[in-house]
Amino acid sequence: MRLDHQNIVQLVGYCYETHHKPMLHNGETIYAEETNRVLCFEYMPNGSLRNHISEECDGLDWQTRYEIIKGICEGLKYLHEGFKEPIYHMDLKPDNILLDENMMPKLADFGLSKLYDGEQSMITQILTGTIGYLPPEYLFEHIVSKKLDIFSLGVVVTKIITGPRGPTRRGEMTQQEFTNQ
Repeated sequence: MRLDHQNIVQLVGYCYETHHKPMLHNGETIYAEETNRVLCFEYMPNGSLRNHISEECDGLDWQTRYEIIKGICEGLKYLHEGFKEPIYHMDLKPDNILLDENMMPKLADFGLSKLYDGEQSMITQILTGTIGYLPPEYLFEHIVSKKLDIFSLGVVVTKIITGPRGPTRRGEMTQQEFTNQ
């Protein structure tokens, strides 16, 4: 399966290397197989979204925030609706959204992603993901559906709009300071 969308980070290449390493076992030299795997993705010069919504950053202008939110939504829609069976990211957060040279967002880190059968919800035994970005029905009932990614999207959008400290920091600003960001 190839993920080919402007808002999904592209795999450029990979390396799968196996070699035999000598080891001592019960006084005898044996050779154990050692495997190394490396994935190489396209370079994202602006790093992760997290870097642009942190306290150290001056923030993003409203048009850039809008374009980032729109791109994230388009990438997520592609994962959910672009294939016969939906792909759930399962760990959508600012760290896993990379920005190219034009600040176009690209979803990355599909290590926890799952391909599911149709639109039905599933129940899992193993919880994965980042606390704070996961919905209650997943945390307490282990239900997996596209709603999990949509909940995470809502948290990400809130962070993009309000910044790292959220409404608390915004409450301290004057109206002019808030709109000038």
